[in-house]
Amino acid sequence: MIRVLNILDTVGSGGVERRRLSMAKLLDKSKFELKIICTNTKGGIADEIRKQGVEIVAIGDLKSPFDYKQHQKVIQIIKEFKPHIIHGAVFEGVTMAAVNGFLKNVPIVILEETSDPQNRSWRGNLLMKAFSLVADKVVGVSPASTYYLQNKLGISTKKIQLIENGVAFPRTVSQEEVKTLKEKLKIDPDKVVIGSVGRMLDDGTKRFSDLIKAFDLLIKKGVNTHLILIGEGKEKQNYIQLVSQLGLAEKVTFVGYQSDVAPYYEIFDVFSLVSAHESFGLVLVEAMLHKLPVLATRVGGMQYIVNEGATGFLVEKYQVTEIAEQLEVLCSDSNLRKQMGEKGYSKAMNCYTEEKYVEKVSALYTTLLESKKIK
Repeated sequence: MIRVLNILDTVGSGGVERRRLSMAKLLDKSKFELKIICTNTKGGIADEIRKQGVEIVAIGDLKSPFDYKQHQKVIQIIKEFKPHIIHGAVFEGVTMAAVNGFLKNVPIVILEETSDPQNRSWRGNLLMKAFSLVADKVVGVSPASTYYLQNKLGISTKKIQLIENGVAFPRTVSQEEVKTLKEKLKIDPDKVVIGSVGRMLDDGTKRFSDLIKAFDLLIKKGVNTHLILIGEGKEKQNYIQLVSQLGLAEKVTFVGYQSDVAPYYEIFDVFSLVSAHESFGLVLVEAMLHKLPVLATRVGGMQYIVNEGATGFLVEKYQVTEIAEQLEVLCSDSNLRKQMGEKGYSKAMNCYTEEKYVEKVSALYTTLLESKKIK
């Protein structure tokens, strides 16, 4: 049995932990035994991972890259678990995997760049480059991530591995659920519904403010539309205030965090994510699996997910007028929305399912094990 120790930051509701859930579900349990170290847990994904028989050990915050007490906790777990593979993701996880994998001579060390680190400090870049020296492979979750690893950090292309994220296939939503949800949200059947999903932690990343301002331009042009925003965070109140200032309170609905987003995707006609930076853009794939056309900014991994003019549109970040113009095109043409939705669905099924993701991870593990002659 090959023992794999995954290390990451908080197991909450993000994409990294969802991929660990995919691994817990789909990696061959007769071949691989998984264990997860994280800083903290919150939300239901941790429970779902545990239901798959995977132990999660929360050790508390890593206060600095060289937090001695936290590294000692990781070392103790390594001594007990004796992993063949240590796989670190997110900067905290990468730090703990690189330092302790090296100190304890773990046979295989894999690091994973899960972000599009446009604003990472020079110290952060230097540490990431240094950590990569002890890694057997450094995984990038999108072409944007691998570009950063190769061109910003100068990591050898032989050490870099592209494994794009995958998304679980959505559950089936009945028409009765859709009807009930629309009635609950008081959305007229004839309105074109624009939706977006994301954490509202700060406006520097997801830029919901740009989407709200673009939506305001649509309303002023007489477009019959409604905006639904899914997500929570400290910035949410500022977004609510912006909506109020623009007089859009009856046309924009905030529904907070939703553990089950499938019914909401089914009431959307258009999906939009206009982030300033984005490593991958999992919610774009989720939308595509619901056969929705997507409008996204030309940043990070999103520019590779969206086929311009075929599965949706790409716009430059911060360009509110351009966002509004492309949304108007989608809102005004139901046939175009249907065509783009079908093509997006095909691409998502061909490229971004969780099964394909886990197949690639398993293949990487197997290749490295064979190269080290570990059975």
